[in-house]
Amino acid sequence: MRSVEFKVVDTDPGECCVVAPDTEIFCEGEPIKREDKERLNEGGVRKQMAQIRELVALPLRHPQLFKSIGVKPPKGILLYGQPGSGKTLIARAVANETGAFFFLINGPEIMSKLAGQSESNLRKAFEEAEKNSSSIIFIDEIDSIAPKREKTHVEVERRIVSQLLTLLDGHKSRAHVIIMGATNRPNSIDPALRRFGRFDREVDIGVSDEVGSLEVLQIHTKNMKLAEDVDLERVAKDTHGYVGADLAALCTEAAPQCIREKMDVIDLEDETIDAEVLNSMAISEHFITALGDSNPSALRETVSLVEATLPLLESLKFSPRVVMYLSKNIMDVLSWLAGCGVPNVSRQEIGGLDNVKRELQQANFISAKGPELLTMWFGESEANVREILDNARQSASCVLFFDELDSIATQRGSSVGDAGGAADRVLNQLLTETDGMTAEKTVFIIGATNRPDIIDLALLRPGRLDQSIYIPLTDEASRLQIFKACLRKSPISKDVDLAALARYTRGFSGADITEICQRACKYAIRQNIEKVRDFFQL
Repeated sequence: MRSVEFKVVDTDPGECCVVAPDTEIFCEGEPIKREDKERLNEGGVRKQMAQIRELVALPLRHPQLFKSIGVKPPKGILLYGQPGSGKTLIARAVANETGAFFFLINGPEIMSKLAGQSESNLRKAFEEAEKNSSSIIFIDEIDSIAPKREKTHVEVERRIVSQLLTLLDGHKSRAHVIIMGATNRPNSIDPALRRFGRFDREVDIGVSDEVGSLEVLQIHTKNMKLAEDVDLERVAKDTHGYVGADLAALCTEAAPQCIREKMDVIDLEDETIDAEVLNSMAISEHFITALGDSNPSALRETVSLVEATLPLLESLKFSPRVVMYLSKNIMDVLSWLAGCGVPNVSRQEIGGLDNVKRELQQANFISAKGPELLTMWFGESEANVREILDNARQSASCVLFFDELDSIATQRGSSVGDAGGAADRVLNQLLTETDGMTAEKTVFIIGATNRPDIIDLALLRPGRLDQSIYIPLTDEASRLQIFKACLRKSPISKDVDLAALARYTRGFSGADITEICQRACKYAIRQNIEKVRDFFQL
């Protein structure tokens, strides 16, 4: 048995009634197609929706198709992607379209402090779904109840994983029951779940492209009052790396901006609000402000490439480091750097500068410090390398910057006292991941080190980091620019000659000059404090 939905257009008597066993129901006219709200909100994930409809709708509605060709329909689908990318929304939309019974299991809610209760909760959920087939069981945050058994130290988690495996294998009437799981940490799930017969298909719910972002923005602004100067296409171009939830938060943040500007004319004690305030419209400036305050999910703890240009250029100009690039992308990156005024790069030698600059300004930037990837747990360091590369692929086009590369790419066999060869395993994982870069996922890799002599030669071979660029110390003109940049917000006496300071600081790096400026400011503050103290003592 399954529930059937009706739209009530009239009741007799009265507007309110109770449906009882003796209630008479009359069906008249053409069937009314209900408004599919979930379908309306699928902007940005249309490609994934089409793929999942094929995997879910066909087995539920027409299971005979698979029987006729002699194959079994997929038993489970794993959705993975950044938080807020729309995994739960997709599952609800598919269930809504197919009319299937939708049973939601929030992973952490399954857990119980009583022995055996967690497994019992999981069994009841599957039993309920079987009674209401056709049905979809959706397990949200599946990594919380099905972690890798060899890495968990809690016995109840191992039992839940075993129970879930048994339930997935034990379904007899699977033609009308589809299992879907969602996670943003697919590599943390027990490998036994990710084989044929369990979660057969894995769908990457990636970050929306420009067209998808525009669709999501149009959905979330359809009820907003927008001024004529609001260009959603321009906003979509500036939201590279934003998932659906980030775009919704962006619109939610932009809308109240017009109210904040009218706070001086709003009387909180008055029950009515002026029409001028009620008719306020969101303007382009409000979206620009909201963009500055937001941080997309795909780029947590990262910055956009445009924001990263200044520190990167300072590193290229002023720091004694070696920056190495993947050979297949070196010309594109150098083209962009040429447009930013980096010396020793000829504009005439590199074509298509404007197009390359425009493309790279829309890219994302992810920074990883080598020592932060290393942990004390066996296998966790390699997992960190995989995770950050996966994050870069999902955020493509993306620039991935490894600082202190020598900490994770030392020559194999050179680490004395390395327990279990952890450093070698991390390097092998990095080599494997860099070889796994495909043309479909545009990822630029940059590494920085001041010890190029200890980098493993396997990383420096053709096809990997075969281009090395030496970054010398600053010249006099560059040192003058650094002084101006460091002191641009500080009041400077007229007798301070920055050009003379630039001449006297030969051999100083950018960090050294920054320290000089900071110490000078501290001495000035200390001197003024002493003058004020002496004044009051008098």
